[in-house]
Amino acid sequence: MPYEDPFPALGAGSPGEHMTRADHRPSGTKPERSGAGPVPRGALAVVAALLVLVVTVPRASTSASASTVPASVTTATAAVPASAGPSAARSGTPDGTPSGTPDGTPSGTPDGTPSGTPIGAPYLPRPTGPHPVGTTSLHLRDLSRPDPWVPGVKARELMVSLWYPAKSPGGRRAPYMTPKESELVLKGTGMTGVPADALSRTRTNAFRDASPAGRRRGLPLVVLSPGFTWPRSSLTALAEELASRGYVVAGIDHTYETFATTFPDGRVATCAACELETDDFGGKAVKSRAADTSFVLAELVGPRSKWRGGALIDPSRIAMAGQSLGGASVAETMLKDSRVRAGINMDGQMFAPIPVSGLARPFMFLGVRGPHSPGSDEDPTWDRDWRHLTGWKRWLVVTGAVHASFTDYDLLAGQIGVDLGGALSGPRTVEITRGYVRAFFDLHLREKPQALLRKPSPRHPEVMFCSPETKTCG
Repeated sequence: MPYEDPFPALGAGSPGEHMTRADHRPSGTKPERSGAGPVPRGALAVVAALLVLVVTVPRASTSASASTVPASVTTATAAVPASAGPSAARSGTPDGTPSGTPDGTPSGTPDGTPSGTPIGAPYLPRPTGPHPVGTTSLHLRDLSRPDPWVPGVKARELMVSLWYPAKSPGGRRAPYMTPKESELVLKGTGMTGVPADALSRTRTNAFRDASPAGRRRGLPLVVLSPGFTWPRSSLTALAEELASRGYVVAGIDHTYETFATTFPDGRVATCAACELETDDFGGKAVKSRAADTSFVLAELVGPRSKWRGGALIDPSRIAMAGQSLGGASVAETMLKDSRVRAGINMDGQMFAPIPVSGLARPFMFLGVRGPHSPGSDEDPTWDRDWRHLTGWKRWLVVTGAVHASFTDYDLLAGQIGVDLGGALSGPRTVEITRGYVRAFFDLHLREKPQALLRKPSPRHPEVMFCSPETKTCG
């Protein structure tokens, strides 16, 4: 299953094996060089050191997973760091079963799969809100700036997915990604033994191009920014949950920073940024993502919205969350764009420091216990920036989580027989991420008090509130 490896030399394969200039250059432009790209340096190497994740051996056959995983899939393997050991026992509900129905299985058929899901097909848990979910995709071009990663490309092209409350379910469920995107993501992460189209088989809960529901300026908007090399689809479970609760959600593919982005004309852009030599990759990337986000907001909000439901968005209630590099980009976006009222960084190193003048709008850190606990040597940037967050703020860490736990991939990995090394079940990590992210946005965009964010919850003992001043979490 995908793990974030922005330093391909440390993983399986080299950049030249799965992404070349010819792969990601638009037609009609000329490659600058051939062969394998140079090894990234500087800040990009720091990203790699922090984010090359443990991917352990495939999970042993259990009654929970083996019954829904084809035999050919259970042999999946991935590059494993020498220090990686067997994962701790996975848990969900207090008795260790995944949360969902009373017996711990996700709701749906008796074996826990959603109704109509082919046996062996990965699936996302149903969202818990009252609204059916619609989704659509937008192809946007920013003619005001060149692409930051591919010289000679004069306009920044982006693909954006929107999830939103729909008037009624119906029509076709949206695909998770294309078979080609699945192939490139799995290849980029060094996965073997998994069918190339495994991720594209994932069953989602959103209906393609369903009619949006809501009143004029009645829906808050949340922007989601994924981790480096990971596509916008990696945050689909979170997006569907928020949409089912009455939010419009915009997930952005930051072109040439992902293993695969498909455009309407069939072009597939791959990870040009993975090949670059730079001493400040992180700083450049978060600034570029902030510009991407501001452009997307301009295209969605206002009288000339590129989305047919644009009039439903309340321009005074906009927030943002991101995972890894996407999380690192949230504060930078808020500093540059006052429209973004609140933000969440999910397990991302803060490459661009918050200035001494501070950030006064609500902000939450949500990360893995250990690497992102106060005083950690692995990433001191949260400690550095905490004192410059001068508004409402929280620092939460999740015991037993891994980097991918804040995305769909910890969940989907388990369903195809790959263990990413976490001590929590995939359904439990989705439940935690959905619950705390939703509570944050309900508090700050809807002004609904949230007990979940006031103190530790006995229903979520894995989630700890941290005090950087005393370097403790509890």
